Amino acid sequence: METYSEARASVAGVDCRFVQDNHSFSVAVGTVRGLHFQRPPYAQAKLVRCLRGSIMDYAVDVRSGSPTFGHWVSAKLTSSGGEQLFVPIGFAHGFVTLEPDVEVAYKVSAPYSPDCDDGVIWNDPTIGINWPLPAVGAVVSDKDEQLPTLSAFASPFDYDGRPLGLLAQT
Repeated sequence: METYSEARASVAGVDCRFVQDNHSFSVAVGTVRGLHFQRPPYAQAKLVRCLRGSIMDYAVDVRSGSPTFGHWVSAKLTSSGGEQLFVPIGFAHGFVTLEPDVEVAYKVSAPYSPDCDDGVIWNDPTIGINWPLPAVGAVVSDKDEQLPTLSAFASPFDYDGRPLGLLAQT
């Protein structure tokens, strides 16, 4: 199976070079990761896919001056379907696991930098994501529970004229 083609991605509007691959493993159903991004100069675009199980994947527009600031898009990514979601720079990214023992892989356009690591809290009511959670609720890391709300966030990203629409590939 071909999981990435620079030529096909370019035709679909993906105009970045990926420099690192990351792998995430989550045991429990309802594990929420996000909403994450990296600040410049190590801002990252991401190409996300699910290797085992399934997730609901989200991207939130956090570009200052964007007419869709705070709006989000989502896509269900499954290991059986091979779907992928491209998340451009200027968007916070997060997902929730829909089944146990989920593995997620994502390509990024800049290396990880702890000094540039940032995000907004996953359950911010002004963003209003309706996370598909199990009855027991979300499993969230302490780090992710401490992220600021969108209203307390000063965006380092400027609106570049590109619309909210993100690329969902199959």
